[in-house]
Amino acid sequence: MTSSKPPADARLVRGLGLPQAIALNISNMVGIGPFITIPGFIAAMHGPQALIAWVIAAVLVICDGLVWSELGAALPGSGGTYHFLHEIFGRRSTGWGRLLPFLFVWQFLVSGTMEIASGYIGAMPYVDYVVSYWLGEPSTAAGMRRVWFFAGETGVAAATAALLVTLLLSRRIQVVGWLSLVLCAGTALTVLTVIVAGLTHFDAALLTFPKDAFEITPAWVNGLGAAMLIAIYDYLGYYNICHLGEEVRDPGRTIPRAVITSVIVVAAVYLTMNLSIMAVVPWEQAMKSDQIAALFMETLFGRPVAAAFTLLILWTVLACMFAITLGYSRIPYAAALNGDFFPAFGRLHATKNYPAVSLWTLGGLTALFCFLPLQLVIEAAVTVRILVQFVAQIIALHFLRTTRPDVVLPFRMWLYPLPSLLALAGWLFVLGTRLDLLWMVLGVLVSGVTVFFFFLWRPAK
Repeated sequence: MTSSKPPADARLVRGLGLPQAIALNISNMVGIGPFITIPGFIAAMHGPQALIAWVIAAVLVICDGLVWSELGAALPGSGGTYHFLHEIFGRRSTGWGRLLPFLFVWQFLVSGTMEIASGYIGAMPYVDYVVSYWLGEPSTAAGMRRVWFFAGETGVAAATAALLVTLLLSRRIQVVGWLSLVLCAGTALTVLTVIVAGLTHFDAALLTFPKDAFEITPAWVNGLGAAMLIAIYDYLGYYNICHLGEEVRDPGRTIPRAVITSVIVVAAVYLTMNLSIMAVVPWEQAMKSDQIAALFMETLFGRPVAAAFTLLILWTVLACMFAITLGYSRIPYAAALNGDFFPAFGRLHATKNYPAVSLWTLGGLTALFCFLPLQLVIEAAVTVRILVQFVAQIIALHFLRTTRPDVVLPFRMWLYPLPSLLALAGWLFVLGTRLDLLWMVLGVLVSGVTVFFFFLWRPAK
């Protein structure tokens, strides 16, 4: 297979500045995540002591964000981690150097689309809440979910939404960039509403801890790992702009600023929002609800206000799915351009200059995974990518620094290499506490190696 790059007038356009970059990151990071994971997060450690996991995960994400910032500034291009691995290990496009970049794209087709699917699946109970209110049915916010659409098949509704967002993204990047700002404004309003409502009705007496809350046992450590995995899932997206590096203006400055700014802002927002909710809804009740944000607003202001607020949550879901699908669609596209993936993924739309095959493949896989259980797609979305994305990327940064003096580094990690080593330890800890998903990790990697050697392997000359 040979790489065939499109002519200059068919290349992606650098149309994203710092405001759009930050908006895309924050829209991706906030989204539906906290509104669907807080119950499972509290249940993982059985109490508000789970907030420890939020703080540790924030440190891990900041450290890893510095890895992304340095690589994104030095090697801006479409595809994020794929692009970094290709430039550092597989530039010759032959032999073993191409295996790791290919494996990243291969696993991403599973982990990335599961991450996107989780947003649509998690949004369905909120759709149910709004429609139940319109139909005059009893509240479902306490956890008694009543599914009314498509003969009880939530997967159909979630999959349909995934395909509609994919259709919305079939636009020029300049239009998409400004749409991201509009959608992010709705996200900011949603989160700010929760924080202000919670802080103005804050009841510290509800933040009670079980007797064994801080008794460190093997079960406690496993619970911490499970809670960290959920927290990391909620933080995912701090690197989204790196997937669009070829479309960013002044990437050496814009990418690090967007990554670090979005991590700091969202870490502060998440911690405040979680405290606000648990100081209004008792944690014993909160961990049983799949509509926690609606329950929060209903507790404070009644059901009509909660139903109206739920519409804002659904707007936030749209913003998140919009941003993440946009960024992720550039990964198979970039790999195909470099000859590391199937050539069809490198095709741009004839008139709108977006990677049509890559975008719609992601949309289709996302729709397929919308029929799986929410907890499975959340855990798989993080666990499957740890080795081939986060760990491999940390190693790649050290290779870049030691073997590629020709590459200019517009941004250098602070206190190098300490943040990258802390990030590595954090990722390995999370993986070590989720050995029950090792079968999925190995299955994706083994199938990827098999496909590579059958269809894409070319010995080095």
